[in-house]
Amino acid sequence: MFQLSVTPFRASPRRFSFYCGAALIALATVSQTHAQSAPKETPPSTVNALHAASAQGSPDTPGPQKETPLSTVESLHTAFGDHHAEHARAIHTKGVIFEGTFTPAPEARSIVKTPIFTGAALPIIARFSLFAGVPDVPDNNDGASPAGFSIKIKAADGDDLDLQGINHRDFAVATSDDFAALMRALGTTKPDSPHPNPVEQFLATHPHTKEFLGSRTYPASYAEAKFFGLNSVKFTNADGKSAYVRYQFVPRAGEHYLAPEERKAKSGSYLQDEIVQRAAKEPIVFDWYAQMSEKGDAIEDPSIAWPDTRKLVKLGTLSLTRQPSDLKAADRTLVFLVGQPHPGVEPADPMLVLRNAADPISFGERQ
Repeated sequence: MFQLSVTPFRASPRRFSFYCGAALIALATVSQTHAQSAPKETPPSTVNALHAASAQGSPDTPGPQKETPLSTVESLHTAFGDHHAEHARAIHTKGVIFEGTFTPAPEARSIVKTPIFTGAALPIIARFSLFAGVPDVPDNNDGASPAGFSIKIKAADGDDLDLQGINHRDFAVATSDDFAALMRALGTTKPDSPHPNPVEQFLATHPHTKEFLGSRTYPASYAEAKFFGLNSVKFTNADGKSAYVRYQFVPRAGEHYLAPEERKAKSGSYLQDEIVQRAAKEPIVFDWYAQMSEKGDAIEDPSIAWPDTRKLVKLGTLSLTRQPSDLKAADRTLVFLVGQPHPGVEPADPMLVLRNAADPISFGERQ
């Protein structure tokens, strides 16, 4: 069994250079960050503002990207408050971390040449989380969904592969610009805001977001939720053949979601409590698949799900067996760079590219 020690910067030269570049971005803009940062307390209306809104509108219309990595992080602080003093993430703040192993599937090598798929099992560190950027959001709160699942596969050469999914088959918005606008609408909508309030105005022009909010699910356990990597990735195999894929993480325990009344009857820590107890008894296992795109599928728009009829190629199995020995250090030093390119794996969705610069800024803020 692998024993994984958590270190802040175990990285290849390429990844280390990226961290340094992100740090320079943060340093160059630190005065602006301090000048524009949100109040220290979470806006009381943020978590529930979306559930009271009602609007109709026209289809989403993605345009050229305007947001920067810094402005994206600041939009999260507008929505959820600034929790730097608590060393907290800007979003998906409340979570639980596990270690385990990744075992590659033989068929993965037919579509991707990345070295992690060619050798033996590798150690991983993973984090389940709630959506909201609030450290103490209750697990049974409306704003807890969609849940997140992030994985870092520790490559032998240091070029770790980071993955992420949510338990929803499409995303709330089409672009990073729309996401930042939604976060600002959340943060500026107050209980006494006149109608149409900022959230209602946003939903009036983004009807898919309203549909997304109404279709969210709430799992009985993190181990019983299916997670989707919604941002497309370009795979290339050893023969030079490329294909666009999206990830799916399918729980071996099956899927089980709660009705509203069941969820409300649960404790505010039911997801975290259950998954820790489960891991003490048995491994938490997910099968990782690549969903293969076909002609006409949206590559740069994560708000449009690909049909369920698309072919799935198994990439491997993720098995989580224990928590890190030092949970505090693990949480503080862990960052997932899901837009990082690797041999045979490239980001295909612009949202991944922006996130790859935004996430290190948030990481730096919480140190």
